[in-house]
Amino acid sequence: MSEKKNISTTYDPKEFEERIYKNWEEKKYFSPEIDKSKKPYSIVMPPPNITGKLHLGHALDNTLQDMLIRFKRMQGYCTLWLPGQDHASIATEVKVENELLKEGLVKKEMGREAFLEKVWEWSDEYRSTIRQQLKKMGCSADFTREAFTMDENLDKAVRQVFVKLHNEGLIYQGNRITNWCPKCQTVLSDAEIEYEEQDGHFWHINYPLSDGSGFLEIATTRPETMLGDSGIAVNPNDERYKHLIGKTAILPLVNREIPIVGDNYVDIEFGTGAVKMTPAHDPNDYEVGKRHNLREIKVMDEKGAINEQGGKYQGLDRYEARAQIVKDLEELGLLVNIKPHTHNVSTHDRCGTCIEPMISKQWYVKMESLAKPAIEVVKDKKTKFVPERFEKTYFNWMENIQDWCISRQLWWGHRIPVWYCLDCGEIIVATEAPCKCTKCSSKNLKQEDDVLDTWFSSALWPFSTLGWPDATEDLSYFYPTNVLVTGYDIIFFWVARMIFSGLHNMGETPFDTVLMHGLIRAADGKKMSKSLGNGVDPLEVIEAYGADALRFMLVTGNSPGNDIRYLPERVEASRNFANKIWNASRFVMMNLDKEVMAKYKDVTDYSLADKWILSHVNTLVKEVTENLDKYELGIAMQKVYDFMWTEFCDWYIELVKPILYGDDEKQKGIVYNVLNTVLITGLKLLHPAMPFITEEIYTTLTDGETITISAWPEYNEDMKAEKAEKDMEYIIEAIKGLRNVRAEMNVPPSRKAKVIAFVNEEAKDAFKAGSSYIEKLGSASEVLLIIDKSLVPENSVSLAIKGGELFMPLFDLVDKEKEMDRLDKEKKKLEGEIERINKKLSNQGFLAKAPASVVAGEEEKRTKYQEMLDATLERINSLK
Repeated sequence: MSEKKNISTTYDPKEFEERIYKNWEEKKYFSPEIDKSKKPYSIVMPPPNITGKLHLGHALDNTLQDMLIRFKRMQGYCTLWLPGQDHASIATEVKVENELLKEGLVKKEMGREAFLEKVWEWSDEYRSTIRQQLKKMGCSADFTREAFTMDENLDKAVRQVFVKLHNEGLIYQGNRITNWCPKCQTVLSDAEIEYEEQDGHFWHINYPLSDGSGFLEIATTRPETMLGDSGIAVNPNDERYKHLIGKTAILPLVNREIPIVGDNYVDIEFGTGAVKMTPAHDPNDYEVGKRHNLREIKVMDEKGAINEQGGKYQGLDRYEARAQIVKDLEELGLLVNIKPHTHNVSTHDRCGTCIEPMISKQWYVKMESLAKPAIEVVKDKKTKFVPERFEKTYFNWMENIQDWCISRQLWWGHRIPVWYCLDCGEIIVATEAPCKCTKCSSKNLKQEDDVLDTWFSSALWPFSTLGWPDATEDLSYFYPTNVLVTGYDIIFFWVARMIFSGLHNMGETPFDTVLMHGLIRAADGKKMSKSLGNGVDPLEVIEAYGADALRFMLVTGNSPGNDIRYLPERVEASRNFANKIWNASRFVMMNLDKEVMAKYKDVTDYSLADKWILSHVNTLVKEVTENLDKYELGIAMQKVYDFMWTEFCDWYIELVKPILYGDDEKQKGIVYNVLNTVLITGLKLLHPAMPFITEEIYTTLTDGETITISAWPEYNEDMKAEKAEKDMEYIIEAIKGLRNVRAEMNVPPSRKAKVIAFVNEEAKDAFKAGSSYIEKLGSASEVLLIIDKSLVPENSVSLAIKGGELFMPLFDLVDKEKEMDRLDKEKKKLEGEIERINKKLSNQGFLAKAPASVVAGEEEKRTKYQEMLDATLERINSLK
């Protein structure tokens, strides 16, 4: 007998996960060399922000990508999964700034260079942390090609795109209404805003008409902005006010004369029907102001304090100014009343500060011409969304897209490649710092202080990471990439911008498929967040259960585009599955004999069970491959789970144990080969989701080969055995039914009973071929096929199955006298319970005092005990 190798006695992922990953890296399995004889398959990893450690959402996102990459690698593609991180301009700057404040260091006092040094230190630390986390999760990414949005070549790409768009007239600088964060002191895009329902007020204020004929009552939620009012708007169809259009009113506190204009924007039914216009501090007022040439008077500075335009209120914070203004209006008799009002307030998604809309000078990208081709590629299915329903979200955003504000008043990020001549005022846009002014030759130049929106560099990710703007081998071979895996919450942040950037700069869509997944929520359905304290660290889960268990839980709980709940018991169930595979594999390897296997390698005298399991695993290969190709990753792995746990472990292994423990070498040789084939196939199908355990078992089973670059199983039509599958269905149903009957009657497995089968012709074939299985797993002393039902002995227990009936002589199952004695005791016990409940329910005192639910409960018990007594009496009568 040949020497047997085996895995350790207990499944402990800590023993091998780290060792296995190091081996993969040493062998460079994840670092592809371009092979033009192979088809490329590439994914760029959505770059996690360097603001902290990865969370469960990252674990889900990366597990799905890793599954696709491992699947395609095994199918023989030249696969590249390119990892990296995003500098996350504003989010990182806020984080670092807050950390420095704890040390007593203030960003502005430090200066730009010193502050950026600290951010780079932070960046290096968290990039390393993220890298190690990804490896712990088993991500088969090529870290030799790892990218960072602040890398030199990516910065080069950013500068080139900016200059290109500017030269094409698609980037411009302009004064427009923007979302301003007074805390972070930067402009924000609409996508960086969250809406929070807050309790507030409507302040009703009288604005005197200039001609002294009365007042116009205005309702506002932000009295402090009235300092910048430059008009009042009414609906031209409003009978109350149409006669005032063209006249003027006096702005209280400021005593500025402002015009009254007619505009259909005003809702006659809302508020008082007269709306104060502050074009410099409200996006809707800004549009109305443009239509009626109203002045844009900015009354706040970048900190949200009143500026020099605010007169005596200058220097007050916006909320302090509000309180003082309301007090002054009341003293002047112009405050009509204050009404409670609940409304949605826009806040910065990073720091939670209330946004202040205000006019500011920013850099913008014209979006209309860029959006059109990006809409067409999705309509033409050159880029497909999975699930398709997310196309609607994409189209809604793209068809109504506004110009993109790309400048941010920050220090961390890609500094805008624009230089100002301090002598002649010339603006120079260039990829590199100019030596002198292109207009007056002065060397007195200053670069733009602002940096670009984080998403500007992220939009270039699929091609900048492959070397663009240089014509690299990676770029020509791996671009366009194949699939983008991402959450549905960043369709417009990132997905849309990558599509139009890829089309504009590369002439091709950056990926053919966008696979959307949902968010991971806490067990109660709430979104996981630090503030709620319900976040889960994936490394803690891995420490407790292993990476494979976490990955498998995330995948099998996931269907494209839908949120999933994190339930610790589901991770435990996944670990139990890993344990089941481990123990079954250990059992198989303990029994395999390589010499005997080799001797009977080509013998195909298969038993019914052999044909059934080989056909079943063959069908599984076909279905799982189809599911993975259609991105039905959760469905695919659930099928593998069901097969490995039930068909392979619970049935096939049990069915062939008599052969494994027997003396027939040929039968053993055949079973060894079947066990080996099915186990290897199952491990390969499972590998994309559970890479560590499958590698550890596979390398032991194959004397050192790796599963990572092994060939993906292929469906073989010749292995299809429909009759064997149907026959085994009869056998398995019969064994399950026999076990259930015996369990109901408390018959121990050691007590054998004759099984008499009265079945149709199709089932007869199955019972002839599988009688030994019924004897072994159904505790049958023998299986007897009959053609006449009258041959069934009296006092037989019957069981209906598909195709007929099975019978077992009652006294094969039970000892009559002992069973009568047991049933008699059971009868007396049940009669006692019924009598006790009857007494309680006939007690008027109990009925008067007991709650209705308690009385109903007692009546329910009585019904249940009566049913049990009836069944017991029936058994007694049948035995008599």
